Amino acid sequence: MIQRVTHETIQRSTLRNLQTNLSAVSRLQGEMSSGKKIQVPSDDPSGTGQALSLRATTSQLAQYQRNGQDGDSWLTTVDTALTTALGYVRNARDLVVQSGDAGLGQSSLNALADSIDGLRSGLLAQANSRYQGRNVFAGTSDASGAFSVDTSGATPVYTWTGSATATVERRVGPSTTVRVDTDGSQAFGWTDPSSGTQSTVFALLDKVSAGLRSGTDVTGTLADMDSVMQNMLTAASSNGSRQKVLENTMSDVSSQQLTIKGQLSGVEDIDMAAVVMDLQMQQVTYQGALSAGARVLQPSLLDFLR
Repeated sequence: MIQRVTHETIQRSTLRNLQTNLSAVSRLQGEMSSGKKIQVPSDDPSGTGQALSLRATTSQLAQYQRNGQDGDSWLTTVDTALTTALGYVRNARDLVVQSGDAGLGQSSLNALADSIDGLRSGLLAQANSRYQGRNVFAGTSDASGAFSVDTSGATPVYTWTGSATATVERRVGPSTTVRVDTDGSQAFGWTDPSSGTQSTVFALLDKVSAGLRSGTDVTGTLADMDSVMQNMLTAASSNGSRQKVLENTMSDVSSQQLTIKGQLSGVEDIDMAAVVMDLQMQQVTYQGALSAGARVLQPSLLDFLR
């Protein structure tokens, strides 16, 4: 049985083909203007799934990058504070050595004590260093400083406000975290050999200052100062090691970001030369379809009678 082909059938078929060609032209023009070959998920369901997965990974890596930058700022703040603090303690030690000169009078010893007091104040300021309002030497403590000072008694009492277990960490990988704070009780503390109790460098300097003002020989505290400096150096070394780990991890994250960016580009971005060629071919096809349609679809009764 031969199907009857009417003028209306030809018209509908021609218009349908023209619409298909025009849609292809529109799609290619959209790809050229956006630079992306996936305009809607239906363009490439598989590619869309890959792109979503890659974008999720990109977002995660960007968060690790932000965490790493924040952690680096914490560690840099700690490093600066410890470096400055070490300089203060070395100066204090030099003053203690100087005080051993038997030719110094009490007025000179008092002047040395004033200098020791100034260094102690500077040390306390470094120990209470903060980053974005957070104590870098007191973990998660929200106290006004890593060390509080009680001056109600005969001698000031310095108390660390942090906790050895309440540390601050930054996640910089799926299974990698880096501690960014430092235990202030260790960095600015020392063990008094005479009593075996834990004390602070601030209390030690108060003891030195009081001894100088009373004319007492304070050179016996040199070993204690050496112990304090060793603790600070240990803390600085630990901080530097963690900063190195963070730098290496951030370098890996940056490399992963470049890799993911390339993969995402391969899934989403168009091949401009190929799209231009396809668009030109599609336009030629569309123009040919228009020309053929103009011949098939007779515009008037007169043309039909011909």
